[in-house]
Amino acid sequence: MRLFRAFLKEQSDPDHFYQILATDSVRQISEYAPLDGRLVLDVGGGPGYFADSFRAAGAHYVGIDPDVGELSARGEPAAGMIRASGTELPVQSDSVDVCYSSNVLEHVADPAAMLAEMVRVTKPGGTIFASFTPWFSPWGGHETAPWHFLGGHYARRRYIRQNGQEPKNRFGESLFAFRVGTAIRWARRCEQARMVRALPRYHPWWATWIVHVPMLREIASWNLVLVLEKV
Repeated sequence: MRLFRAFLKEQSDPDHFYQILATDSVRQISEYAPLDGRLVLDVGGGPGYFADSFRAAGAHYVGIDPDVGELSARGEPAAGMIRASGTELPVQSDSVDVCYSSNVLEHVADPAAMLAEMVRVTKPGGTIFASFTPWFSPWGGHETAPWHFLGGHYARRRYIRQNGQEPKNRFGESLFAFRVGTAIRWARRCEQARMVRALPRYHPWWATWIVHVPMLREIASWNLVLVLEKV
């Protein structure tokens, strides 16, 4: 509940939300992979919200983000941050122990390409941890929700009419319709990695079954986590 309440304040208080999310991310990833002494690549790390939490766990942290505005959102870019695209990672194959991404895939025009890159750069036996907001979840349209249920372009136009400006997340440019079913099918078909688990990030453990029910999972998941192991 603490994580979910923080999520509802992502737009108004990003520091609060991302600090809580970073702490929880380290906890979750630690269930699948040790972090102490390991190299972690954060794809879409923005201004470095996650750096402190990963480093506090003993990890060697490197973050990547293509957006100068995001990198400098809290002033100077954080140490260890690199400007680059998630679909063309400037990282050698089989070189990182953990490849992590939080709430980025829905902002990429080709999320499958980004997932494939995350798998490529991870060492055999390493862990890929990626989460995103599914399009048909209540927050799928981000600040244009819930009008995205009537279409992303409609929701964007309505936001402009209501606010006199573009939303931060512009459908078709910086926000795309990525679905739970699409992500899980990709993970199951990936020949370079095996899917360890898929779960709804903001749900208690007893509600993880939701991601295995077609249709329901698209609306009720809120945020999907994919955990894969490089083979």
